[in-house]
Amino acid sequence: MLDRNMPVLDDIATGRCIDLLPLRVSGLSLTRNNEVLLRDINFEIDNAGITLIMGPNGAGKSILMRLLHGLDKPDSGLIEWGDKLSNQQPSQRQAMVFQKPVLLRRSAASNIDFAIRLNGPTNPKLCNDVLNIVGLSGMAKRPARSLSGGEQQRLALARALAVKPDILFLDEPTANLDPASTKIIEDIVLAQKQAGTKIIFVTHHIGQAQRIGDDVLFLNRGRLTEQSPAKAFLEKPNSQAARDYLAGNMVL
Repeated sequence: MLDRNMPVLDDIATGRCIDLLPLRVSGLSLTRNNEVLLRDINFEIDNAGITLIMGPNGAGKSILMRLLHGLDKPDSGLIEWGDKLSNQQPSQRQAMVFQKPVLLRRSAASNIDFAIRLNGPTNPKLCNDVLNIVGLSGMAKRPARSLSGGEQQRLALARALAVKPDILFLDEPTANLDPASTKIIEDIVLAQKQAGTKIIFVTHHIGQAQRIGDDVLFLNRGRLTEQSPAKAFLEKPNSQAARDYLAGNMVL
């Protein structure tokens, strides 16, 4: 269950991502080394909740997320954010946390400060606030790479939150974590959702999808085979591939 007292940054306003939505993706395709990774992906997201990207290994989930975040470019297709955007680029209002945390060889606090300084002057209060949000306020001076796996992932999440993203991409952030660390991450994500952040979250875990998901994009072999509310998808998916996936069977 979500800890209703989970802190968030005090200047976040509900609905702040609204001008970035809807997200419209049309005809998105990508081929690398003669292998088709994504083929003609089309969807629209207009809700400010948690969108899950699910599918078997090799389906193209992480690639799709990287394209949405602007880390890679498609061979063809369009990614359009919002109808009334200002001159600010969507990527400037986004952050991403990878499955394996990438941390600098410096203290936990210095990792946060590095992200803050990319967008403006150093801000000790903001640094302390995000460390508090992820439960690492007592480890600010510890070398980041000396933290446990779960603590490192929380630090990576804190670093993402430090830039106050309107869109937060999470690529299997709990894949290698124990249940306690997984719950902490989920509680933070749910609190950020309530504070107005749009979350796009790759996961393989059915239980996690039940706990946090609002809607699901299901990929298989580089194609989007299903888009539906999370509850409907988990209870009665439309495609045979999704039914096999949820049953733990091999997906063809």
